[in-house]
Amino acid sequence: MTNHSIDSIRAGLLKKEFTAEELTKQALAYAEAENPKTNAYLTFSPERALAAAKAVDAKIAAGQDIGALAGVPVAVKDVIVTKGLRTTCASKLLENYIPPYDATAVIRLEQAGGIIIGKANCDEFAMGSSNENSAFGPVRNPVALDRVPGGSSGGSAAVVAQNTAVVSLGSDTGGSIRQPASFCGITGVTPTYGRVSRYGLTAFASSLDHIGPFSRNVRDSARLLQVIAGKDEMDATSADVPVSDYVAALDGNVKGMKIGVPKEWMDGLPSETGDLIQAAVDQLVKLGCEVKEIHLPHTAYAVATYYIVCTAEASSNLARYDGVRYTNRAASANTLADMYRVTRDEGFGAECKRRIMLGTYVLSAGYYDAYYLKAQKVRALIAQDYAKAFEQVDAIVGPVSPHPAFKLGEKVEDPSQIYLADIYTVTGDLTGIPCMSVPCGKTADGLPVGLQILTKHFDEAGMLRLAEAYERSTN
Repeated sequence: MTNHSIDSIRAGLLKKEFTAEELTKQALAYAEAENPKTNAYLTFSPERALAAAKAVDAKIAAGQDIGALAGVPVAVKDVIVTKGLRTTCASKLLENYIPPYDATAVIRLEQAGGIIIGKANCDEFAMGSSNENSAFGPVRNPVALDRVPGGSSGGSAAVVAQNTAVVSLGSDTGGSIRQPASFCGITGVTPTYGRVSRYGLTAFASSLDHIGPFSRNVRDSARLLQVIAGKDEMDATSADVPVSDYVAALDGNVKGMKIGVPKEWMDGLPSETGDLIQAAVDQLVKLGCEVKEIHLPHTAYAVATYYIVCTAEASSNLARYDGVRYTNRAASANTLADMYRVTRDEGFGAECKRRIMLGTYVLSAGYYDAYYLKAQKVRALIAQDYAKAFEQVDAIVGPVSPHPAFKLGEKVEDPSQIYLADIYTVTGDLTGIPCMSVPCGKTADGLPVGLQILTKHFDEAGMLRLAEAYERSTN
């Protein structure tokens, strides 16, 4: 498992070096044995995985096309629904929920031959930046078990870093793919908003949510993204824009590419992270890129804007979890009002309650204009900053996080410190542009740091080309 990529698995299957069933059994056994170290999986799916593997082997035997992901062990974040397979959103409210349908991304993944071996742990309802908010215990970073893996997709990042899955699916609302990828030393991609269908993704903040891939190299992320991307009639927000051949775009040719480095991101960046980012920028110059300093003047307002918008949408989306339909229901309630109140009080964790309260407040009468409406106006200004920047450059690069992975429990008592650490990632989600993290070195303590790359709407091909050229030059 530690040496496999999507391409190596496909080659091994076609050469009959192993069968998909053999590889799947090995992957399941290894993942179950390693999981106590990190708590990265919440549910394993041996029956589903083995059935999918047998279907791949049958296609090989019949000489049929086996698909781009044939035989590849995949983990899926537990906020993405899977038919007949427990989907908890890492919450007590959905501890026993079995969805009656599959997310579009899951359908496309399995149609391409991917083998879903389990559901990955995450922050409850994808709310958090450390994966310490799961109702089923925190995830530990495989790189350093006393550290967080990042959040909210910490489990999806950890399984790839731990080599218990080749690739995985996560979701990103304010950095929840890029930050865990940076903390765990792997690649994570947040595609353009609407590039991948959100059908079947449990809603946190509907105008910000994305599904995207994790992998150990850029090529695997490109191949997985190509499989799950594209218009979906089941999602009104999915974009009817042709999907490029992302793998073919990885030609290493970035000479003359114009790269912007935001002054607002680099000023005040801690030296250890800043030095690694600057070294990565210097490497891009060696590859022939033209680097220039740019300005994103509304960066200072990004975190406040994001946490107003996302909590407002969360307050609305989480109203459906009331004990009436598919959630666990409080046993002690005697009236309808008590059922709502006690079910939500017992079911939601502290971070979900915090965000529901904040969101309800900024949407309430008398405060809507002062907070939510103003945040939407600033969101438009942030989008204008990026539009002006992309008139000058082809891509923007900078840090993912001000710091590497912090210790478990270190910031639990002060959530605002975790919120502020999202300053470099939230703008990408607020504007809906594609962005990603690619490893760019380690600190003196051996902790990974990621380089963030952002491009224009639907220019995933250019973003991935730049990332792969950098990756190739540093390996």
